[in-house]
Amino acid sequence: MANRFSLAMERTGQWVFSQEISTDIIVEVGEANFCLHKFMLVAKSNHIRKVILDSKETDLTRINLSDIPGGPEIFEKAAKFCYGVNFEITVHNVAALRCAAEYLQMTDKYCDGNLAGRTEDFMSQVALTTLSGALVVLKSCEDLLPMADDLGVVQRCVEIATAKACVEANFPSRSPPNWWTEELTILDITFFERIIASMKARGAKGLTLAGAIITYTERSLRDLVRDHSGNGVRSLDSAESDLRLRQRDILETIVPLLPPEKSAFPINFLCCLLRTAIFLRADGRCKNELEKRVSLILEHVTVDDLLVLSFTYDGERLFDLESVRKIISGFVEREKSVAVFNAGDFKEVCSTAMLRVGKTIDAYLGEIATYADLSISKFNGIANLVPKPARKVDDDLYRAIDIYLKAHPNLDEIEREKVCSVMDPLKLSYEARVHASQNKRLPVQIVLHALYYDQLKLRSGEDDHNTVDAIKTRNQVQADTSLVKENEELRTELLKMKMYIQDIKKGEPTSSKSNAKKTTFFSSMSKTLGKLNPFKHGSKDTLNIEDGMPDLTKPRRRRFSIS
Repeated sequence: MANRFSLAMERTGQWVFSQEISTDIIVEVGEANFCLHKFMLVAKSNHIRKVILDSKETDLTRINLSDIPGGPEIFEKAAKFCYGVNFEITVHNVAALRCAAEYLQMTDKYCDGNLAGRTEDFMSQVALTTLSGALVVLKSCEDLLPMADDLGVVQRCVEIATAKACVEANFPSRSPPNWWTEELTILDITFFERIIASMKARGAKGLTLAGAIITYTERSLRDLVRDHSGNGVRSLDSAESDLRLRQRDILETIVPLLPPEKSAFPINFLCCLLRTAIFLRADGRCKNELEKRVSLILEHVTVDDLLVLSFTYDGERLFDLESVRKIISGFVEREKSVAVFNAGDFKEVCSTAMLRVGKTIDAYLGEIATYADLSISKFNGIANLVPKPARKVDDDLYRAIDIYLKAHPNLDEIEREKVCSVMDPLKLSYEARVHASQNKRLPVQIVLHALYYDQLKLRSGEDDHNTVDAIKTRNQVQADTSLVKENEELRTELLKMKMYIQDIKKGEPTSSKSNAKKTTFFSSMSKTLGKLNPFKHGSKDTLNIEDGMPDLTKPRRRRFSIS
């Protein structure tokens, strides 16, 4: 810096001394001193004239202008203008010269063709005719606030840059088509925010805004967002350093700028933003907005995307997983609301999106289950967020549980039962039940459930692997039921016959006519019982018995007869 000042003074001295008139005033600008002539400065600068006139000293020889916009370098050019020495106005210094001209009151009101008018002409005719030029001028205004804003330089740059960016987005003039988004990355976050707000006001599409935001974010938070894998940054200090504070401010400014369209941003980008918010300890509104956006598109989120949210940048430790829980919970609640609105029953039928999310969450649990710092409550908390109907089978969840039990071998029986409580053993496939029945890591209760259900399905004929046995079983049950009904009818007839015989024994027969009637009755009764006998084709067929009074005191013994 000192070398630059000495060179500036040396150059100034060369053209001042060339005037062959001794200097009569020293202008201090920071650490630089400029030996100049009062009459040359007063001719162009109303501010310097007032300072000299208002001074109590009769012969003022030194003034301090350290607060001039642009510092010594810009004052040097302003002084050259006063002396009529040519210098170059560029897109990099035109804003500073405009502010310096305002500060020194070098306007056309004081003197025709003054510095302020020259800078205005350059901006309108050269600097602000292209997108790149407007952005460079806007960038230079970062160190000229608030004067550059008060003079309208910032707003002019924003409006012109916005208009040209919208045109480039719709009708690219060069390749690649999104080259203009790279141009915006030179801006400070405050000016970038104004550009995006102005583009929204002009009706820019969500995808257009998203392209600019993604490029700017990946450039500004390169070490946090562009490393999508989460493994590239091995050691990042999360302390409240100036860098982290600046990054947090950028993130908290960018998130409210996100357009509302769900499909505007890649899922991985949103997940990386949320991980960055967790790492930088961004405020609650910033995190909540990102969690809401990820929740809206959860059905398209992959396991890898969820893993991005779960691990620190070294990939060795888990975050608290609270954001993952909120994302899943928000999606499930929204699905329930939709089901109720459509007059459906969420408990019976789940949408395709919910089924897809259920499989993703179970696979995600299997990935994080290996980490020792994952507690049972956090594991179960995430697993229980998925509604039961969203899992047609619990095979993926069983796999995650098995991995968790293997990675945590010191769990006692009660703790293992608690882990397994999120799973329904009766919803496992045949292969998973076979595996579970032989899995020594599972608690005994779960193994018994699996074995019992296999037996239950075998008996009911619902198991695909025992279809033939099930058909035989059903046929046998039907045959047994028919036989029971026939035996009940036979029992009823026998009881009626015994009661009739007891009535007969109470009185002797008095006529052959009555005997003939009795013989006829018993003969017909015997035939009736023979027809009802389910074993009439056996060796003891009662139809072959001759008509006559049977020996009622010692009835024939029949196989399977009812006594």
